[in-house]
Amino acid sequence: MTPPRTTLLPSCRRRASPSAAIPCVHPGQELSLLRFLSAELTRGYFLEHNEAKYTERRERVYTCMRIPRELEKLMVFGIFLCLDAFLYVFTLLPLRVFLALFRLFTLPCYGLRDRRLLQPAQVCDIFKGVILVICYFMMHYVDYSMMYHLIRGQSVIKLYIIYNMLEVADRLFSSFGQDILDALYWTATEPKERKRAHIGVIPHFFMAVLYVFLHAILIMVQATTLNVAFNSHNKSLLTIMMSNNFVEIKGSVFKKFEKNNLFQMSNSDIKERFTNYVLLLIVCLRNMEQFSWNPDHLWVLFPDVCMVIASEIAVDIVKHAFITKFNDITADVYSEYRASLAFDLVSSRQKNAYTDYSDSVARRMGFIPLPLAVLLIRVVTSSIKVQGILSYACVVLFYLGLISLKVLNSIVLLGKSCQYVKEAKMEEKLFNPPPTGTPGRPPSQAQSRSKPPQGLVSEETLSASVTSQPPHPKENVVPLLVTSNSDQFLTTPDGDDKDITQENPELKHRSSKKDLLEIDRFTICGNRID
Repeated sequence: MTPPRTTLLPSCRRRASPSAAIPCVHPGQELSLLRFLSAELTRGYFLEHNEAKYTERRERVYTCMRIPRELEKLMVFGIFLCLDAFLYVFTLLPLRVFLALFRLFTLPCYGLRDRRLLQPAQVCDIFKGVILVICYFMMHYVDYSMMYHLIRGQSVIKLYIIYNMLEVADRLFSSFGQDILDALYWTATEPKERKRAHIGVIPHFFMAVLYVFLHAILIMVQATTLNVAFNSHNKSLLTIMMSNNFVEIKGSVFKKFEKNNLFQMSNSDIKERFTNYVLLLIVCLRNMEQFSWNPDHLWVLFPDVCMVIASEIAVDIVKHAFITKFNDITADVYSEYRASLAFDLVSSRQKNAYTDYSDSVARRMGFIPLPLAVLLIRVVTSSIKVQGILSYACVVLFYLGLISLKVLNSIVLLGKSCQYVKEAKMEEKLFNPPPTGTPGRPPSQAQSRSKPPQGLVSEETLSASVTSQPPHPKENVVPLLVTSNSDQFLTTPDGDDKDITQENPELKHRSSKKDLLEIDRFTICGNRID
């Protein structure tokens, strides 16, 4: 008798392949354990049957390997941008305030030639300087030693909760603080021909002073909590605070991110890392003062400082690596982010610039240098005693060194920014004048009329434009409200974009993928955080 033939079921015929070791058998066919083990040991598979899938997985691995390098290049560039805006408060801002006051006091000698007593930039500089001086004297009424002992007496868990609350409060203060300062600047420099729709300059000024003072106190509490963690014997609080950074991974990695949202997070991480560096500097200054500036104590603090910085870098790398992996974002996107930040720097040097560079950094990254500068001045003046002519000479030399550092940093950043803008081919967008709009005319019409002819811009024209100063406005020209592309992006409803894409199908892809330069400059400090 011949043995029964093994018949394949219909479903098995579809799944059968040359690499299959055990065919699907009829329910009546019996299988032995020996046949099963033999099939498990000898079965094979071919990865080239799914080549596209495994190639994509390999590219993801390569992307994760590139993330640390690309991310740190963006972080270094952004940190130097924040440093440039921070040094501006200590170096060039006092000189600009002095020049503005000199013009104000000597104006009767030359006669009133212009319609304005001061230019809008000079008015803003004076307000910044006055806010810094008033908040500095107000900070003398805050006792740092009492605050330190009050925080040190709390339990570890309570301090951990307090530190988390301080981080949330710092973001909320930064979000609303820049709006308060911008409202003050615009109220003080708004053309007088317009109908008054505000409460006045003085109320806005007191609101700005109150904000800077409260934000400086908040940062002081953060620095004091970090100082208590450094000086604790078992370092348990420092360990808990560092582990708090890893909790941030859980809250952000498993969320859906688009390229624009990742840009906002990258800017926030740059601001957070630079603020932590300044807080660590404040902690080191306070500890060195308590130990009579003994250099040996600095080596005691050095391992803890390195541990905090290393944990911050590791958390950022892991977070961005998995966000890009889960959302299929390439590592080249960080070069686009860097080019966008460079565009902000170069555009602030244009003749038609509508904002100061430090304000542009504050809006883009959420970094407001005024409260942090007030706290640092307060800590430095209380930690270092200046007595004698030699001490004052050292202070003058230190100030000249800060100015040199600021100028050198600005020159290097400007050169790098021009290079990044040129590599990203943003010269045409750079030289488009900001659209001017009136209450009866939409910004899009003004932008279409002022559109320059297409063509590449030479590098000489780029360098000449960023170094030239804006001319003084004429007397017979009525100032118009300047709106940027970002403002147009915010005020344009979604329906308009939909109609544009229906009329012209070729623009469908471009409209769905928004340009980074069209993201509002108030992404961090404003109300557009997706």
